[in-house]
Amino acid sequence: MRINAIELEGFRNYEGLRAEFSPSVNLICGENAQGKTNLLESIGFLSGAKSHRARSDRELVSFDQSEGSIKASLESRDRDFFVEAYLSRTGRRKLFVNHVKLKSAGELAGVFRTVLFCPEDLSLIKEGAGERRQFLGQAVCQLRPKYAEALSQYNRLLEHKNRILRDCKEKPDLLYVLGEFNDGMARAGAVIIHYRAYFIQKLARAAEEIQKDFSGGREELTLSYQTVKTVENPFLSPAKLYPLLLEHQQSHARAELESRSCLSGPHKDDLIAEIAGRSARQFASQGQTRTAALSLKLAERELHKEDTGQWPVLLLDDVLSELDARRQDFVLRRITGGQVFITSCEIPPGEEETMKIFHVQGGKLMD
Repeated sequence: MRINAIELEGFRNYEGLRAEFSPSVNLICGENAQGKTNLLESIGFLSGAKSHRARSDRELVSFDQSEGSIKASLESRDRDFFVEAYLSRTGRRKLFVNHVKLKSAGELAGVFRTVLFCPEDLSLIKEGAGERRQFLGQAVCQLRPKYAEALSQYNRLLEHKNRILRDCKEKPDLLYVLGEFNDGMARAGAVIIHYRAYFIQKLARAAEEIQKDFSGGREELTLSYQTVKTVENPFLSPAKLYPLLLEHQQSHARAELESRSCLSGPHKDDLIAEIAGRSARQFASQGQTRTAALSLKLAERELHKEDTGQWPVLLLDDVLSELDARRQDFVLRRITGGQVFITSCEIPPGEEETMKIFHVQGGKLMD
């Protein structure tokens, strides 16, 4: 799985750009605020039509433009693909694969997959549960389209239910439709919990081995899944999880009305990380925290390889500068195989001959 070439027009600070990439390691080098991350962002967008730092498409379009586009030639599962994404400040996006318009952004995940690691991920272990749920969402959506569909449906229903709970005192009639939203959330939530459980089980095995390798066998990382209390076995089928979620909703019905917010469901889930049997969030050192976060991301990469037989494209956004020399060396040694993109202000010592190097300045690639 790799991207051979990309063409940008009106994307972020790129008025126009075309680049051809190496199938191995590509280093995007330059000073800050020149467009290194923007180029990485455009590549990541091709795997699910989502940006890791933009809330809407309008943020991706250049300031002085009304429209922007990303076009790329890809290889995946022994097939060639040409992907086009047309973005607008005011209209709807348009996505094409081999000149056929896609019905949903989720279809891109079946074509091209990426794993992104950015500086914000270094605090993945120490942050609140929302950060880890976002990590799960990004990872599992690429691996399982049914999960992506269920998560999208659940989030829509959650938004409506919270609106009902917020306004029901002034508009009591809204409570008559609350049961319908609860039922839909329980059905979608059961699918979400089912897929999360199996993903975390596999992720835990891979991350544990990486953490041991990273620490020279001194640290044991364990991961577990925390979901609603009525679900003792999250590996049950969605059909069997569904009534358990309804039960949990009913037990929280009064509290939800009093708080005017939804308190029951997988939007409260968490991925629990422990090092040597102790909470990593509470007790891990800064070095252990960074090592654990790296292990999660590299483990995610290995799960994609296990699922498709091919490495996903790995995107490392300004991460090396945040790591000490030992961790830098570990990452560079661990990412052999597959296509990799690294952004950095400078070329890592001794790596000049192992990478194809692009210099970015003011939204342009310099010779």
